[in-house]
Amino acid sequence: MAEGRDIPTQDRPIAGILWMLATGANFVAVISLVKLVGDGVPAPQAAFLRYLLGLVFLIPFLGPLMRAGLNGRALMLYSGRGLAHAFGVICWFYAMTRIPIAEVTAMNYLNPVYVTIGAALVFGERLAARRILAIALAFAGVLVILRPGFREISDGHIAMLFTALFFGASYLTAKKLSERDSAAVVVAMLSVTVTLLLAPLALAVWVTPTPVQVFWLFLVAFFATAGHYTMTRAFRAAPLMVTQPVTFLQLVWSTLAGWLLFGEGVDGWVLLGGAMIVGAVVFITWREAVLKRRGEEIAG
Repeated sequence: MAEGRDIPTQDRPIAGILWMLATGANFVAVISLVKLVGDGVPAPQAAFLRYLLGLVFLIPFLGPLMRAGLNGRALMLYSGRGLAHAFGVICWFYAMTRIPIAEVTAMNYLNPVYVTIGAALVFGERLAARRILAIALAFAGVLVILRPGFREISDGHIAMLFTALFFGASYLTAKKLSERDSAAVVVAMLSVTVTLLLAPLALAVWVTPTPVQVFWLFLVAFFATAGHYTMTRAFRAAPLMVTQPVTFLQLVWSTLAGWLLFGEGVDGWVLLGGAMIVGAVVFITWREAVLKRRGEEIAG
């Protein structure tokens, strides 16, 4: 390769896998730290502090944000996305205080499934039979995790179902917004709107946090920001069909973290259900890549 020649995007599978491994490590750190804070800080307040403290990482985005020239329609979309994401974050923080880390991680894999369903309902994207079967497999995985009738379904499990639903709505809106604005603007506006929308909810339940709790939540903001950065690098380095299966390791690591740090039991059913959901997500991702490639070939 000639000196100075750029490496093509999505042509470095090893780099993509390594970046995705780093992503998993960052998000497991986020989950563990939130679990460490526990219910000492109410969920709306913990979510607010996570985003408020994370605003410091948006300083590099101020330039693109000021030049974005957002109109009324864009501001409405950003506000709607911020509202959906804010409720999703509250549900996620609440679930973390109620159910094991592994179950939170496994059920969080539902996000892409909800996005696929939403894309069909909102954007009119076609749901072929194979995608429908993959979606059915994902929901079967949820049933394996929850095992209704064989174990008690807690309010934490219900919160995670709503978490995936709210995040799915947020990601669908982001898809629309990304057609208009740069990634820097989309990320920055999410943090700003979520912080503003969470503020009144946090004030309603405010409990003065200890310096240690503030420190943990600052680390949550740091690792979450790092996780989104490394995930972006992974997507740029390799196709989703290469990086997506690596996300299953996050469930394994979360299970180990729950066992080693918090004394949570290792539940084989959760691992099986999580594997079913990840398998469905990988298949949906692979089908999207195949269809996109066919469309490019036809267009060419």
